[in-house]
Amino acid sequence: MFKVGDNIVYPMHGAGTIDSIEEKEVLGTKMQYYIINMPGEVKVMVPTAKAESMGVRNVIDSAGATKVLKVLEQDETVMSQNWNKRYRDNLDKMKSGDIYEVADVVRNLSFKQKEKGTLSTGEKKMLNNAKVILVSELVLAGQASKDEIEQLVDNKIEMSYKEFRIPTEAKIDLKQNAISKFIPFDGNK
Repeated sequence: MFKVGDNIVYPMHGAGTIDSIEEKEVLGTKMQYYIINMPGEVKVMVPTAKAESMGVRNVIDSAGATKVLKVLEQDETVMSQNWNKRYRDNLDKMKSGDIYEVADVVRNLSFKQKEKGTLSTGEKKMLNNAKVILVSELVLAGQASKDEIEQLVDNKIEMSYKEFRIPTEAKIDLKQNAISKFIPFDGNK
């Protein structure tokens, strides 16, 4: 059970704060609802009795936020080359409400956008929605501004993209230099 003032996440919508708990009559039935203030001045009503089964959860703590940022620092996960399959897989990750899966979608689609120069309209919209969800939760978890978190997310993705997109030949040269530097060759053996 959540209370007024709690920061919560509503899957596919993002993170918000419970402003109040009110009894409302909808379709002739009176129920208790969480009134949640979401990003962009949007208010959402969620039935209190069904909130948890709908995936509503508390916002991650600062340790969880650190883990999310580590997801952004990793290489992209394997995605289908088939646009429809990739879209469905990413949509399932978004619907899960798992912030680490949402971060995975943001990173993967950002990498794909950088590689191709653009995304399809559907994937572009998905990337934007995933970023809104990710940023809204990190703002509440880290007590930072939206602009600061957006910049942090963009920086993490840019750094990981550069790290994992070095041409293969350059990676081989780097490994050979590291080996010759740290493992001296002993010609007597």
